[in-house]
Amino acid sequence: MKSFVQYESDCHFPIQNLPYGIFSTKANSQKRVGVAIGDLVLDLALMEKEGLLNSNHFSKSSLNSFMAAGRNSWSTSRKEIQNLLLDTTATLRDNADLRKHALVAISDVTMHLPAEIGDYTDFYSSRQHATNVGTMFRDPDNALLPNWLHIPVGYHGRSSSVVISGTPIHRPNGQTVPGDSETPVFGPCKLMDFELEMGYFVGPGNEFGKPVSIEDANEHLFGLVLVNDWSARDIQKWEYVPLGPFLAKNLGTSISPWVVPMAALEEFRIANPEQSPAPLPYLKSSEKWTYDIQLEVALTTPDLQKPAVISHSNFKYMYWNMAQQLTHHTITGCNLQPGDLLASGTISGETPGSYGSMLELSWKGTKPVELPNGEQRKFLKDGDTVIMTGWAQGDGYRIGFGETTGELLPALNL
Repeated sequence: MKSFVQYESDCHFPIQNLPYGIFSTKANSQKRVGVAIGDLVLDLALMEKEGLLNSNHFSKSSLNSFMAAGRNSWSTSRKEIQNLLLDTTATLRDNADLRKHALVAISDVTMHLPAEIGDYTDFYSSRQHATNVGTMFRDPDNALLPNWLHIPVGYHGRSSSVVISGTPIHRPNGQTVPGDSETPVFGPCKLMDFELEMGYFVGPGNEFGKPVSIEDANEHLFGLVLVNDWSARDIQKWEYVPLGPFLAKNLGTSISPWVVPMAALEEFRIANPEQSPAPLPYLKSSEKWTYDIQLEVALTTPDLQKPAVISHSNFKYMYWNMAQQLTHHTITGCNLQPGDLLASGTISGETPGSYGSMLELSWKGTKPVELPNGEQRKFLKDGDTVIMTGWAQGDGYRIGFGETTGELLPALNL
């Protein structure tokens, strides 16, 4: 499959991808739906207006309506969009005036949150990450808590502080307990961290009281984004007992602007990891729900302008997969809705260079991360920018996610 739009083989957005996003331009401030193709954005609202797409979802300011439409609509629209962009289709290729208005340079658009996110849930589903954290803070011989191998552990996050890539994040203020004290103090977080995650948007969702079976989970998975779930480790240490994360996590969650549809990732499904003990029947599936998606985390600092990669990881390191997470989330009858965001939890591989957080990369600050200019990082410093990217490598093309970036700003004076 080839497009008349030109791009290199390592481009994140070939015709095999076509991720959806919400964009606006200086010439047209209306938020609307587009797809990325090469280094351009195809204006789907205009294509809809011109009668070239059989849909009514793309002039809206979010993807919620399209997400709610379900897999048949997703499939139909994807085929129509791909056909418009084929090198053998003359409709756009040979209409210079339409092409001029329909295809906009990515560098000239402003990206917005892809959905109105009603709810956000964060899981804790990488076995290596959970083992690392358990080893650091508990007994290395019993790093995993008794429930971890039986359920996809998760918590409800704060959807209002999910922000689009490029949004700066302030170091949070909060309560922490200095190492030589038994009482808390108030002030800026000292152990600021990132978490490398993938997130997925819910499609049609389910009625209240009616769980989604694992066989039907695929009907409710719209697409994937990169997620940086910023984490204030010292605030978290003090607050999380007995109910779990709160202020340490609600300070901000950054996501990439382009939502890669599940259909674009079909080729990259691989065998699921062995789960022992076997999960209960409602969490068992014979489908391949593990994906080979390469992930990287890089840092820039005020003194290091060229990004330095500090972690190479992969989405395949998840122990609990998306279908299991979604099914478990709804097993009580909890109703997921179009545009809800579920995140994987920190993704860590088996080697130190594949860990998905500074907490692990620096092993709780005992092994500082060395940057190319000689700087060291135990945790993030003000002025640091975290850059996450990911892609699935195909034969002569790649399905990419672009980037999610965020600069850490100093704490506000209170």
